[in-house]
Amino acid sequence: MMGKITFYEEKNFQGRSYECMSDCSDMSSYMSRCQSCRVDSGCFMLYERNNYMGQQFFMRRGEYNDMHRMQSMGMMFDNIRSCRMIPFHRGQFRMKIYERENFGGQSNELMDDCDNIQERYRMSDCQSCNVMDGHWLMYEQPQYRGRMMYMRPGEYRSFREMMSGQRFMSMRRITDMC
Repeated sequence: MMGKITFYEEKNFQGRSYECMSDCSDMSSYMSRCQSCRVDSGCFMLYERNNYMGQQFFMRRGEYNDMHRMQSMGMMFDNIRSCRMIPFHRGQFRMKIYERENFGGQSNELMDDCDNIQERYRMSDCQSCNVMDGHWLMYEQPQYRGRMMYMRPGEYRSFREMMSGQRFMSMRRITDMC
């Protein structure tokens, strides 16, 4: 299933637009700013900086006519510079989280959502992980709140280096077909 998102320079889907159906590491050559967007299919991560860097925000199918109003939903930035399409995953979800960097300290394997690692696993922190199966969103606060980060299969040795000191306290599987 292909994803499709259209970005607009002005609110209410006005002005110059850019249609995207895959990853885009630098949108600045297509438009100077993004004030609204429409997700026709699929799920996407939006990033405040080029090359999938900086703050991230998860977008599912829908119309977003005023990106500045998105701050109430947790978006902490006012411009979008890159986006990544999230492929739909069929099958199990597995991720191993570690208390310290480089897969050190206490570890736990997750196969479903966790709204609070401190309450469920008695872990005070999560500084690295190995995503074996599926695509996940990790949040800096319990109950899926605060800044988030998209995790696809792979090893993540140091969240501190990746996100300037960010730590994660809850994580959720991306199960949407969007």
